[in-house]
Amino acid sequence: MSTETLARTAARRRYLPSPLLVLRSASPAHGRVFFGYARNISRSGLYISTVNPRQPGSRFHLEVPIPPLGRCVSCVCEVVWKRDFSPACPYDPGMGMKFIDLDEDIARIIDGWVIQQEMVSAES
Repeated sequence: MSTETLARTAARRRYLPSPLLVLRSASPAHGRVFFGYARNISRSGLYISTVNPRQPGSRFHLEVPIPPLGRCVSCVCEVVWKRDFSPACPYDPGMGMKFIDLDEDIARIIDGWVIQQEMVSAES
């Protein structure tokens, strides 16, 4: 796949009809804790809606449910941007995160799922 095609593909996002519950794997001693709700996803990252968005550059080990796999995937994500709560803003507070160590096979599965959903939407 060419770099240009990969960039276009990475830009595709699946806007989820139901948000996905994302968990943070703090440590074995502390277990998993609620991190936020994924509102959209792509092969390169996801948007997490949360009232407590973290600072850009922060990294977290997360468990993200991937519907076409029927299971959660563990990976490290980095906050790229954040949107704080504002009563004047019509959008949810949250943060854009990129996948750091997502397995390429899983990235392809996410990409295929996004493309499939685009086709279903176009047919409707």
